[in-house]
Parts: sequence; structure tokens; C-alpha cells
Amino acid sequence: MEIRSEKIGLDPEKLRQFLEQQMKNQPPPQQAGAADGNASTTPSEGPPIEFDLIPEELEAYLDQFVIRQSEAKAVLSTKICTHFNRLKLEANEDEEAIGNIKNNVLLIGPTGVGKTYLIKLIARKIGVPFVKGDATKFSETGYVGGDVEDLVRELVREADGDIARAEHGIIYIDEIDKIASTRGLNGPDVSRSGVQRNLLKLMEETEVDLKSPQDIASQMEAVMQMQQSGKMERKKVNTRDILFIVSGAFAGLDEIIARRLNKGAIGFQLGEERAPSDIEPQQLYRNVRTEDLLEYGFESEFIGRLPVIAILHELAKEDLLSILRSPKSSVILSKKRDFRAYGIDIDFSDRALEILAARANEEKTGARSLVGAVERALLPFEKKLPSSAVRRFTVNEGVITDPQTELLKLLSTSSLGNFCQEFSQKNGIILHIAPDAEALILQTAAAQKSEPSQLCETLFADYGHGLKLAELAEYTITVEAVRDPQEVLNQLIRAFYNRAKE
Repeated sequence: MEIRSEKIGLDPEKLRQFLEQQMKNQPPPQQAGAADGNASTTPSEGPPIEFDLIPEELEAYLDQFVIRQSEAKAVLSTKICTHFNRLKLEANEDEEAIGNIKNNVLLIGPTGVGKTYLIKLIARKIGVPFVKGDATKFSETGYVGGDVEDLVRELVREADGDIARAEHGIIYIDEIDKIASTRGLNGPDVSRSGVQRNLLKLMEETEVDLKSPQDIASQMEAVMQMQQSGKMERKKVNTRDILFIVSGAFAGLDEIIARRLNKGAIGFQLGEERAPSDIEPQQLYRNVRTEDLLEYGFESEFIGRLPVIAILHELAKEDLLSILRSPKSSVILSKKRDFRAYGIDIDFSDRALEILAARANEEKTGARSLVGAVERALLPFEKKLPSSAVRRFTVNEGVITDPQTELLKLLSTSSLGNFCQEFSQKNGIILHIAPDAEALILQTAAAQKSEPSQLCETLFADYGHGLKLAELAEYTITVEAVRDPQEVLNQLIRAFYNRAKE
């Protein structure tokens, strides 16, 4: 069959009509099984769910990696363990499960508090396919932006094409607050409401065709498959057991909650209790109700598919410091890995971590700011040190507060190390430089605007031959040798010959 692009162009509707016409024109298939018709649905029955975690085990695992957020960790651990253990139970039951209400979760919290990190950790721990999407990229029709069903198709790809595994995966959608309707003078935001309605169908139960109607290549492949096999195979994914977790910062939701609480406080004596207007925004979120989310701009049906709500709180400076101090801190481990790629080992002093946490806290973007603070402090070192002989250094207070001076000191020390190493290789004599002598060399080199190694080559040009005459196998350069290298060398040689005469 020849498919001409000029006939169908790139219009999905024209392609659909063209494919329907081609299917009508196909002759009856000759092979067995053709009597079943030209459409078949691939069953998606998989093996029983292998899951044996209990909530406290999963929560203990999350505690190793995530600082604070005890409420969110408890909610997620409990509901996710319940969800997957219940799927295992239903897989062993002969009768169809009744009252299958999924515990889809809504996470509310500011940026950088660990919402995405928590879900990634959970998916990795329990070993199910996991997909993360951004609600801002979806549109109602799917022609502009993305189609919500693409999340399910991507889940199948993450499961390596195993539909049964994909049907027990996790779909995480961030920035969900961005699809709340903007209710103004011109009425509700129809486009965002449409995205909500498309998502709620997925969150409850529906079947998603693996081949997108907008994917021209896959539709052409389906036509060719039909021509060869005599039937059109339609693979579908059922979303009944897929767990949906959505999250957002929900800026302004605290004001809606405060207004509701203030209305309830009118005409009553509050006594020693704090007025709603005096409560911190993060504490107000604890009082969130469905009516607040409806006023924020969500459809009641959409919120009804999210029965579990977990609140994540803003991180303080002490929390950021705890993240950096943690032995499993992804920020520190990632940076150590960056330097280890060049064969350089680094460690961090506690004072350096305190300064980094304070700088990150000033940006008010939670744990995300830690990465930026560390990168800005160590970028000059990451650029220069791979081309030097430095193979280990400590990130101390000086590295953070005065990086240029510390970098110059490191490079200078490395330069002296190179000089000693080359001297030893050339002359067979182990050479050391005393700490006070090293400081004097660096000071002199800086004053002369020269490299420390070049200064040493000038000062100690005769030391290779002279130390051999003195029959020394190891020698340490002192401050006196730096100030008057020739006189110190002569004294060494004279002392050797005087001992030889005795």
C-alpha cells in the first residue's frame, strides 16, 4: 500500500479519515483468526503485585534522605503502602473488587521542600514505573501543548513496554495549581477546566490507547500492520490501578483559608487563641478544606479524585544545614562526584556548610537554593584544579568567603608539590619543604609575580648536584635555605667533608 503525503498532509483529522477508508478497502484476511474481525484488544493481565512493605518501613526509608516533612512522609508512606498492598490482595481474589477507591494524593507546599524528591525516592524503593509531568504543558485538546494521556503512554515506555507493570505505576504531576480556573469578570477559565476534566478521567478509571491520534507515524505503522496481519491490534492501558500524586505551591490559597477562618471567628470570643490573620501561612495550610480548593479554581469532581491531602512546610536555615550535614545529602554527594570525575577528593568543614546554608536560606527557594550556593562557591575550583596537581582539598570557610585567595594558595601549593616531585624523580633525592619555608616561598613568588615552582627552580638550581655531593638521600628545605640557598648548600657540603676527614 502506498501512502502519499500529499493526500493526507499533516492534519490528524484527514489522516484519521484516510486510515478509515483504507481499512474499509482491505480484502478479507486469508489466515486463521480473520473471522474475529479487524480489531482486537490486547489483554493487560499481569502477575500478582510483588509488594511487602508496611508504612513504618517506608517512612523509615524516607527519613534517611528527607529532612523534616514528617506529616507528608507519614501520609505518603501509609497511603502508598495501602494502595499497593490492596492491589496485591485484589490480584488474589476471585471476585471483582468492590469499592475500589484509589488514594490519589494532593501535596501542597512551597518550592524546594522536597515534593518531587519524596515521590522519586518512593518509586525507586518500591520498584514501580514512575513518570513525572508538569501540568502547565497540557491543553484541553492536546493539539497545543501536550495530551494528558501522554503520561500513561510514557509510563508504558518506563515499564519497557510491559503494560501490566505500567498499570501498577505512579504518575506524578507537578504545578497542578497552574490549571486552576481563573474566575474573573469574564467567567471561568474554560481551557483550564477542560484540562482538569481530562485528568480526572485518568485518575479514576479509563482506557488509554497506546497509539496517539496525533502521532502520524504510529498510525501509518498501524495501517501497515493491518495489511500484513489482517487485523488492527489496539493496545490499551487501564488506569484503574495507577496511583496519581499531584502537587503545587498554591500561592494565595492561604488567603482564601484565612478569609474562611475569619468569617467563622466573627461574633465569637477567641480568648487566648490566635486570630486567623496572625497565623503563619504555612500553618494556615493545615486548615485547608475542599471548599477552599473549589474557590481557588478547581472543579469539585477533580478534587473528589484527590481524597488525601499532605502539607509540606517551608525549610528554615537549620533544615537546610541538616540537609547538607546528612551523610546521604544528594547536594554534597553530587558535588563530590563532580570532582571525583577528575580524580580529586574533596570534603567539607562544618563551618563551610553553615555559610552555604545561610546563603541558600537568603534565596527563599528551599533545598533548590543549596545547589546554587554550592555551585557558585566551587565553580572556580572545578575549572582550575583538574589541570593542576591537586588531588585533595577541604572546602573550608576561606574557600566560601574568599575563593580567589584560597584557589591561588591551592594552586601555589600544588606548584611546590610538582617541584618536589620532579626534583625527586630527576635526582633520586626525596625533597620536602618546611611549612614556614613554604609560606616564605609563596610570599616571595607573589611579590615577584612568578610561579612558586619557577622561583624554586631558580633558588635551588644547584641543590641536585650539591645534595648528591653531600650524599643525602632526603632533605627538607628550611627558611634559611630560602633566604640564602647557596650558603646553606655550602654548609651542607663542608659538614659532609669534615665528617669524612675525621
